[in-house]
Amino acid sequence: MIIDGKKYKYRMLNEDFHCALSVTMHFIGGKWKVVVLWYLRNGKKRFGELKKQIPDITDKMLSLQLKALEEDGLVTRKVFAEVPPRVEYELSEEGKSMMPVVESIAKWGRNKAETEGRLILDE
Repeated sequence: MIIDGKKYKYRMLNEDFHCALSVTMHFIGGKWKVVVLWYLRNGKKRFGELKKQIPDITDKMLSLQLKALEEDGLVTRKVFAEVPPRVEYELSEEGKSMMPVVESIAKWGRNKAETEGRLILDE
């Protein structure tokens, strides 16, 4: 980015980011991360619950996205010592701080879809 004629970048996570948007997209970019965050916004979910809400995602991809979101500090994972084991995922405080951004993205998408598309029943 250019500020007062000088070139700057953010350095974090051993990477260089050339603008704040690049930092944000590092954490929520891709097809599924923001969708997973969306479905965690109202509270804890187990893997199977998330899978039901996001039917087009594969088990492997959901697992990878949850792991990445956990590593990035946006999601927490709690394992219960039960048989069979129970695991719950929820937004961390950092993840919760992302919700106004996610809600704005959803609002924009809903407006775009209602303006240029139509709502149909998914049978």
